[in-house]
Amino acid sequence: MSTYIAPIRDMQFVLNEVAGLEDICALPGNEECSVDLVESILDEAAKFATGVLDPINKVGDRVGHVCKDGVVTTAPGFKEAYKLFAETGWTAMPFAPEFGGQGLPAVVSMAVNEMWKGANMAFGLCPMLTGGAIEAIAHHGSDELKQKYLPKMVDGTWTGTMNLTEPNAGSDLAAISAKAKAVGDGSYLVSGTKIFITWGEHDVAENIIHLVLARLPDAPPGLKGISLFLVPKFLVNDDGSLGRRNDLICASIEHKLGIHGSPTAVMSYGEKEGAVGYLIGDENKGVGYMFTMMNHARVNVGLEGVGIAERAYQHALWYARERVQGAIVGDRSGEKKTILHHPDVRRLLMECKARTEAMRTLAYYGAAQIDRAHAGDAAAQARIDLLTPVIKGWSTEQGVELSSTALQVFGGVGFVEETGAAQYYRDSRITTIYEGTTAIQANDLVGRKLAREKVPGTAMQALIAEMTATVGEIEGQARLAGIAANLQGGIAALQQAVDWILATYESNPAAVHAGSVPFLKLTGIVAGGWLMARSAAIAVKHIAAGSADEFYKAKLATANYFATHQLPFAAAYATEMTGGADSVFALPENLF
Repeated sequence: MSTYIAPIRDMQFVLNEVAGLEDICALPGNEECSVDLVESILDEAAKFATGVLDPINKVGDRVGHVCKDGVVTTAPGFKEAYKLFAETGWTAMPFAPEFGGQGLPAVVSMAVNEMWKGANMAFGLCPMLTGGAIEAIAHHGSDELKQKYLPKMVDGTWTGTMNLTEPNAGSDLAAISAKAKAVGDGSYLVSGTKIFITWGEHDVAENIIHLVLARLPDAPPGLKGISLFLVPKFLVNDDGSLGRRNDLICASIEHKLGIHGSPTAVMSYGEKEGAVGYLIGDENKGVGYMFTMMNHARVNVGLEGVGIAERAYQHALWYARERVQGAIVGDRSGEKKTILHHPDVRRLLMECKARTEAMRTLAYYGAAQIDRAHAGDAAAQARIDLLTPVIKGWSTEQGVELSSTALQVFGGVGFVEETGAAQYYRDSRITTIYEGTTAIQANDLVGRKLAREKVPGTAMQALIAEMTATVGEIEGQARLAGIAANLQGGIAALQQAVDWILATYESNPAAVHAGSVPFLKLTGIVAGGWLMARSAAIAVKHIAAGSADEFYKAKLATANYFATHQLPFAAAYATEMTGGADSVFALPENLF
């Protein structure tokens, strides 16, 4: 049976030669980081992913977790794996040293986190949500809250969650009804029900720190009246020890299509007197604070698309190398060969490999922009603001498609649970939904990040200019001419769609939003194709210099495949964006 193996060679290539790891390590605050150190980190992470997380992935799916009287017992092996995960320092990588973190760049965490998601996506959700909670507290919490809670969250002793959704308030946060009232001693009593709380209750850590959106009694209606509260499962004494159990409970655990190893809780706050909570930041500004957490989570959910696609591809490749079935078209040797020799199986595998590499490159490139933005680079901040919904939306849509594509390689046995291929398909499906659906990401892209930007279209036009410059650099090179031509076509389609959005949004925003998801996919394909073109140019330089490393030939091949098989879709998406709105609204409501 196939085992997850971290694709370290490709990770190192993207980190070092595309994302610019050496330059990132030279940024202020990253002086302790080096290329050699990162290489060692990747090696150790790969061992943990393969040796500890991958073996419990299937049991997490098949056995799941048990909820009894509000107590959740996780799947066999998860508690022990998490203890080792924390003890070996993986929880602390990207966080500030003042709270016990290792202060490593975001781009390094991106590569390591891909391994957790590829080896065991359900397990990886726990540190992902904890990391988002840490970011929100670190950016917006009082010094007292930071000192009291962050050290034990950073070292993994405590975990964290995000509580937004309610039974009658899904993506519409303005409809939130959870309440909070001041006690008078600086604390608040929180009451209400929250649903879909990832790792909301479990047995892997001694305390769970919930970040909860709720309304104060005199709060204005809508989004402007929501505050953010820190609500611990166990109250924390002044000396850091745990006090009494707070007035909150896991009412139930959801029975889901996938990610069975991740307990998704319905959390009830204030069944008695109210759950004790502490205000984060100022009153009525909770939605903005929560977006610090959500943006962190959105990039990481995009990375789940990368990890699940890589895992599904590896399993399909293993099967294609093992399975002997049918005559090979055009082969008259009479020799029995594996299905890897069938033309369409090769196509399926190339789809998985090339598109996963494009997603990985975009995710790591985005993480590098985060690091540069933290160092004060305004252009990098604008770039990652633009790309966050693309990394989340496009990569997760790709993850679902590619886990399905990989399952197709197995044929009928892929539909049978025993092979394991079905799990990736089931697990991937949530990624396009949680932390903001693909439509929400697309609406953010065409709205906030494009049409309603301070100077509309500035960030996108800067990206298009950089892409166009890449075409100019490679179009005269024989090995890259085809990639350049396809990339130029993709850029032209993207520019056409951008121009239409900017000209149309003010007068007819509904028409723009009717095509926002195709536009997000268009942006993802062209951005991914651009970075694959840059990767191909780097590979050609190595080949021309006499490198015997077969990796560079493979990189050139996958870049060519992406340019030939994916970039042509850009024109279709542009047509759908600019000319499809009328047909979206053409059918009267009573005829649906």
